[in-house]
Amino acid sequence: MNTNVSKLAKRTDMHVLRKLWHISFGSACLFLYMKLDLAISFWGYFAISAALGGFMMDFARLRNQRVNNLVLKMLGPLMRSSEKDGFSGLPFYALGVGLSILFFEEKIAVLSIMFLVFADPIASFVGVNYGKDKILPNKSLQGAIAAFLVCKLLTIAYLYNSGASDLDLILFSSLAGLVGSLSELASSFNIDDNLTIPVLSGAGLSVLNLYFHIF
Repeated sequence: MNTNVSKLAKRTDMHVLRKLWHISFGSACLFLYMKLDLAISFWGYFAISAALGGFMMDFARLRNQRVNNLVLKMLGPLMRSSEKDGFSGLPFYALGVGLSILFFEEKIAVLSIMFLVFADPIASFVGVNYGKDKILPNKSLQGAIAAFLVCKLLTIAYLYNSGASDLDLILFSSLAGLVGSLSELASSFNIDDNLTIPVLSGAGLSVLNLYFHIF
């Protein structure tokens, strides 16, 4: 079977199914984390294991065209054209989640993963539809603003009952929104945003917390 790369979505396409999968899969994982009484480290090692499995699958399909065709047939609706002959986003998604959990304080890791789950697809949606002012390759001012707003609102919702003062919460959430937006923009430098967003956001939030002591 020959798979036509033109049938796969491009980065500049809307690719609604991929965005819905991105949000729904991440939301399901966050739900399980909150409902199951398991140590956060379990989820970190589970995500790293999933990433290794994903990379192994990609290595296998990239070395064998028949395997690649089978994977593209099964997962093609969720994949981009650039992933036909390259690594897919799934192992980077799992790797970014796992590294955040293992490297950062639990609440910081969870918030950085929420940035990945929600801000990334929403920023992409806004950028594809309304991104008229390009600031980096494949990145627009409108998409960056969307990422900032989503990350800021997620931070406010997540920390609303943290006991922080209103002023600290506003300042911290605004800076957290900036951190999340910059982390999303960093993927322009040939690094998968599924990796840059949780890892760079976790690092940025950790630095901010040294001053605000909210977590």
